[in-house]
Amino acid sequence: MVNRGTETTRWWEFHHDWREGGGEVIEEMTLTIYVNGGEFVSIMGTPLNQDWLAVGFLRNEGIITGLDEISDLKISGDGCCIDVWLKKDVELPDKMIITSGCGSGAAREDRDEVIEPFPILEQATPTVLLDAFTELQTKDSLYARARGVHAAGLLEIDSGTILQVAEDIGRHNAIDKLQGACMFGDITTRGRALLTTGRISSEMLRKGAAMGCPIIASRTSPTTAAVDLARIWQITLVGYARQGKLRAYSSPERLGFMRSDRS
Repeated sequence: MVNRGTETTRWWEFHHDWREGGGEVIEEMTLTIYVNGGEFVSIMGTPLNQDWLAVGFLRNEGIITGLDEISDLKISGDGCCIDVWLKKDVELPDKMIITSGCGSGAAREDRDEVIEPFPILEQATPTVLLDAFTELQTKDSLYARARGVHAAGLLEIDSGTILQVAEDIGRHNAIDKLQGACMFGDITTRGRALLTTGRISSEMLRKGAAMGCPIIASRTSPTTAAVDLARIWQITLVGYARQGKLRAYSSPERLGFMRSDRS
């Protein structure tokens, strides 16, 4: 079975009058990741690039640090199961929690993370971020074909080049897929900007921090918890990057803002 990420369906459309039409609708199914033969987590997502999802999720959750720790990875014929075998024994968490958002993500409840504040080194301009968002979802993307899907992209700050893009019905999943794609493609994520079309929750900010991204930007809003963490970790958190405007909720210095005594 080959998964394209969409299915063709028909619909009835009203515009002044009814007419029958059809086209692609984004595909959704339960994707289950197994680690060393044991069930780890089930996530509602798009059955496309499931290897990216599994590897990126394991990396962002701290289960692995690199591809060299994986001995085998197989995807079931129906695309719903990803079986990952590691070269080491791991103790999987007892409990995963469902995080907020369309296409729910999952995260470890027992995670004890220590993230040092990011130094203010990399510099970008607001224009670089705004221009990048116009290139994030191209005419051959899942979004262009079916809508109803989120995208995450990795941006080279200096050149303004988008290095990799991943799409999924879940905004959390898109970031995990992006991490996985970069691992398979030997693309360094540290020091680069993370772009997402979805709302930035605290869990999404943690994923971006785990990738080493000092700038995390979205077309829409962050949550209060994400803003709090971004300020603690000195991540430049950007929201509402669209129509030539953006908002920086933390560390705006990376985007050329000069603080005064009143700032």
